[in-house]
Amino acid sequence: MQEISSKKLTEIVGSTSQVIDCAVKNIVTDSRIVKPGDVFIAIRGEKFDAHQFVPEVLKQGAALAIVDHPVEGAEPLRQIVVGNTTRAYGLIGAYNRSLFKGFVIGLTGSAGKTTTKEEISFLLAKFAKVYATSGNFNNFIGVPKTLCDLDMSADYAVIEMGMSAKGEIAELVSYVKPDMAIITNVYPMHIEFFENFEGIAEAKAEIFTGLKKGGYALINADTNFSALLQKRAEEQGAKVVTFGKADLKDFHFETAQEGEHYVSNALCALKVVQLLGLDVHKAEGYVKDFGALDGRGREWKLHFAGGSYILIDDSYSGQPEAMKLAIETLGKRKTSGRKIAVLGKMAELGETSRDRHIEIGKALAATDVDIVVGVCPEMKDMLAQLPDRTEKHYFENKEGLDEFLLNKLLQNNDIVLIKGARYSSKLYQVAESLIRQGDVNA
Repeated sequence: MQEISSKKLTEIVGSTSQVIDCAVKNIVTDSRIVKPGDVFIAIRGEKFDAHQFVPEVLKQGAALAIVDHPVEGAEPLRQIVVGNTTRAYGLIGAYNRSLFKGFVIGLTGSAGKTTTKEEISFLLAKFAKVYATSGNFNNFIGVPKTLCDLDMSADYAVIEMGMSAKGEIAELVSYVKPDMAIITNVYPMHIEFFENFEGIAEAKAEIFTGLKKGGYALINADTNFSALLQKRAEEQGAKVVTFGKADLKDFHFETAQEGEHYVSNALCALKVVQLLGLDVHKAEGYVKDFGALDGRGREWKLHFAGGSYILIDDSYSGQPEAMKLAIETLGKRKTSGRKIAVLGKMAELGETSRDRHIEIGKALAATDVDIVVGVCPEMKDMLAQLPDRTEKHYFENKEGLDEFLLNKLLQNNDIVLIKGARYSSKLYQVAESLIRQGDVNA
């Protein structure tokens, strides 16, 4: 971040603490990576409280610590006391963002945020210097970190924001203050935390509350509640622009991988290029060079004792609509081998969970997928919807699944999709194992 004085730092976070006079330019939340001169923010998490590390990091050379109460055993003049340290981190990020002279693009959505963010960055980088959120650092810790680490020499910054409850996007966007705000889609993800589906759309629309006056609101015309999103953007005085299937007549491009969602991501990215006045025809030619990210649909040609197979590693998340799209895409694939879907439970669906898992089963039944492996108890309802022609297997959890696939199920030229809720099903660990054992170039 830009170098500031300790006095200015206390002003930014709204603290009345009297601290030593020094210059600071690096903020960290991980006590293990603190370097001399850093400012350490003590974050309270669900499983830990970083205040316990304050005395040690100050002894290691941290210039200051931002805390929510005076910590015993640590020098008082090196502690900035605030009401909420996470909020303080956001305020510091917001200040650093205010110094950025480039164009800021803020992005949210129920699924595919990170991939779309990366594709936008990929295309913009063909024209100018781009800074973007690293990975999926899109929460109350990730967004402030992203803003504090801003490359001030960049022409564009692409900042991703995520949420699981009402009000979260509103706070994050108050730090980001984008010149352009994008909503990629609205699906019933995290619905257990909302009264209804529309509530999710309203929560996503909070991104427009932080949009700079007269800025662009770019909205997926084909998504759920698109009209509502456009209305909320208009209420904030935004210039509303949409992207979607209707734009296919205007854009001409090829995607690196098959699937409706890859087309949607590309359309969004191309629309950004167009709105920024860059050469969209040039950008169209680069779309085919953008591949899927690890865990988000990336394909691997892997080897095993019986030959080789294609793994579609889509194991990062198991959101229902995204799962349907992945299944539909698998069903449309042309292959000389069998089509295998390895699917784990979907999480945070509340009372709709059973119905949503049944929907996935029905979606599978409508395809020519040959074999389905269900992982976790919730997937029993999914498997029950499949016709007799479909070979079915069930695993209580992911243990032993990789060896089953390699030693008992796979045949030469098979194509295997792996998808499920990342932390609930842990199928990403199965994908990692298959890649590790089958990638001859690893």
